[in-house]
Amino acid sequence: MAPAATRSAIFRLVSAAQLQSACPCHGCRSATHTHGPLGLQQLRKLATPVNAVQKEYAFEVAASNLRFGEGVTREVGMDLKNMKARKIGVVTDPVVAKLKPLQTVESLQSQQDLPFEVFDEVVSEPTEESWRRAISWARERDFSHFLAVGGGSVIDTAKTANLFTVYKDADLMDFVNAPIGKGLPIEKIRIHAALVPTTAGTGSETTGTAIFDVTSRAFKTGIANRALKPVLGIVDTANTESCPVEVHISAGLDVLFHSLESYTAIPYTERTPRPTNPILRPAYQGSNPVADIFSLWALKTTVKYLPRVANDVTDHETRSQMLLAASFAGIGFGNAGVHLCHGMSYPISGLNKQGPKYKHPGYQVNHPIIPHGISVALTGPAVFQFTAPSSPDRHREALAIFNNTTVTDPSITSIPDSEIGAHLYESIARFLDGLGVPRGLKAVGYTKEDVPMLVDGTIPQRRVLDLAPNIGDVAGEDGREHLTRILEASLEY
Repeated sequence: MAPAATRSAIFRLVSAAQLQSACPCHGCRSATHTHGPLGLQQLRKLATPVNAVQKEYAFEVAASNLRFGEGVTREVGMDLKNMKARKIGVVTDPVVAKLKPLQTVESLQSQQDLPFEVFDEVVSEPTEESWRRAISWARERDFSHFLAVGGGSVIDTAKTANLFTVYKDADLMDFVNAPIGKGLPIEKIRIHAALVPTTAGTGSETTGTAIFDVTSRAFKTGIANRALKPVLGIVDTANTESCPVEVHISAGLDVLFHSLESYTAIPYTERTPRPTNPILRPAYQGSNPVADIFSLWALKTTVKYLPRVANDVTDHETRSQMLLAASFAGIGFGNAGVHLCHGMSYPISGLNKQGPKYKHPGYQVNHPIIPHGISVALTGPAVFQFTAPSSPDRHREALAIFNNTTVTDPSITSIPDSEIGAHLYESIARFLDGLGVPRGLKAVGYTKEDVPMLVDGTIPQRRVLDLAPNIGDVAGEDGREHLTRILEASLEY
């Protein structure tokens, strides 16, 4: 069931009811009191907001050009030549550098007068330090375009390196989301990059988002701006052949919650404030009719195919559908946004390096790691039990998808709105169990004593938390109490 109202919320309600001066009519105890002209004037004055914050009234749709097909990576050299590239910065990681996907370099070599250099030092789950290293490398060379070959970590690093070769004098934190960074607008860049994903997860080849770990503060954050959207995403099923099953699962969970969070985010018409200039309209705008189409398709596809890829990574159709779902979800959340699962995942993964030091199997790294998709999924059941009252119909539709049925099935229609959240909790938990996901925060080493630190690391994530339904003022007492209860409910399930 949905969490009960907080003590502070109840106190405010009681206090408001007791304030006799709150309304010149209802606050008066006189039996002879009647509305005269002065009473009406006072009533109108008190009922009209002064300097009210205006809500949003529009949404924008933006996405990268996408090319989807088996073997399509071989075209990237021609693409960059067609873009009039002068010199290419190729960005990858030490693992992918040794695998088949980096044969894209051969397509560059086949083009005359197309010089390139390779940076293969991207780390899984990038940090502030690793980003600065990549930025320094890029600034020392006169690249006109970038080519990223790898997972979300590689793609996000390439976007950032490109950005800071345009803003040569800017500091990394200048464009990082406020209040963690300055959140300055990006005005003079379109990413000159072709991005080749080797995992079916982040959808970063479609979005204007790049995420990194602020190790000094033990949580993740990022840069989010439409200007970061790449010119071209090359989505090639052949590039996920060498991906370990654990990476497939974690990446697929990211797709799952990208789609589910964007579909259940607050409507774009509820987002505040309305931007004073279109350039200030955020990439993450709230749920909207266009993003809904992409997010819902991605959710259905992921629920159908992720268990299949977990059972057989050689299933070509499954890998193909998951790659397409990742891109669809990228278009959906790239224009709508995500909310609580992602907001809480940033300290869950960030604090792990100095706290539980959990290392997930299947990742070829020499440091503790809770992969992004896993960190997002750990709070999933509790989050959607909490958000269900905000839009019972949307959560009912999600429940039907997880239960492999339709919203008109009697097993779904017979559930009262007040119980949708509890049923969705069970269905998400059952789905995660089937994939072997750790059963809650305790399973990766966190305890109840760690919850306050996780809350502290979540609250600064306003870029996503402001899109969360039911949370209220996330930076206030109610927001902290809601986050605490969700995290405590996520310790085990």
